[in-house]
Amino acid sequence: MRTGADPVEAGRAHGGARKHALRAFVDDDLCRLNRLRRPPLTLAELVPALDAHGAVIDAATPALGQEILGLAEGAGLTRHEALLLQLRREVLGYRSVRPAGDCTTYARLADEPVLAQTVDLNGDLDDQIAVLDTGRALVLSFAGLLGYLGVNTHGLAVGLNLVVGGTWRPGVPPYLAIRHLLDTARDVTEAISLLGDLPLASSRSVMLCDRGRAAYVEILDDQRRVVTGETLSHTNHYLHPDLAPHDELNVFARNSSTRRLDAVRSRLAALPAGAGVADHFALLADPPIRVPDPGDITVERTVATVVLLPARGELHVRPGDGSAGQVQRFRPRAGVPR
Repeated sequence: MRTGADPVEAGRAHGGARKHALRAFVDDDLCRLNRLRRPPLTLAELVPALDAHGAVIDAATPALGQEILGLAEGAGLTRHEALLLQLRREVLGYRSVRPAGDCTTYARLADEPVLAQTVDLNGDLDDQIAVLDTGRALVLSFAGLLGYLGVNTHGLAVGLNLVVGGTWRPGVPPYLAIRHLLDTARDVTEAISLLGDLPLASSRSVMLCDRGRAAYVEILDDQRRVVTGETLSHTNHYLHPDLAPHDELNVFARNSSTRRLDAVRSRLAALPAGAGVADHFALLADPPIRVPDPGDITVERTVATVVLLPARGELHVRPGDGSAGQVQRFRPRAGVPR
């Protein structure tokens, strides 16, 4: 869906286009949160935390704060409900046991630069996928999120992995931080600098790729560690030696993360020169990288697979578990400067 340059109007356009779906999602056990955790929550209980996060979002990324207000107006939600859509991951917190997966991501500069990943989430969110065309970027969204991953018209692609550690606190959720990068950064160097300045709410690893550089940034509290390379991959445990001792993954979840990391590295090493979009989808399509549906809404599974081409500004997405289904291609309205 297309949104506009003015933040409030952009939010209204997004909210209006998905008004009924977002209202139904909020009313579905409070954004399905109460199917994923115990004891159940009420919105009233969350208001102090939502206000604390909202104050930081407004101060650090004011345009996104305004867009959240527009989203609420367009979808007929309260501000707190619109904030909750941005903060579901932070409200859930992190669990030390992750039995299946939570995204496998890589960037590769050989031939045409590419950033590709699985999107592994709980909550059965494949029915909530949308792609936002902001005029500056193509952004994958779930259930009213203003950001998740994407590619902008400067030729910067951004993906992510959940890593768990540190203290989660009121701040800018990483999903919105990624949208901020896509709105404002022209390349990997600028994106790294912007990430260093943001008061983030929770731990993540952010994968970055432009026409000539790839990097990932591991985040733990106020610490940032940057790794660069021609080919990079990441799953759900810290890789940098400074942060690895602070990783809080349970051993079973770490084994899953390690298996997926070994698999993606092996498959990348075997990927031929001149590989195209279909080859990248194929690389991500088989277990252990693809995480099948176990039939349990509380467990992460692959709900989408994405291939981003920064030099073209294109986003390719296959909704669902990645084993089959039609790939949808999205191109920027204005094209990408060469």
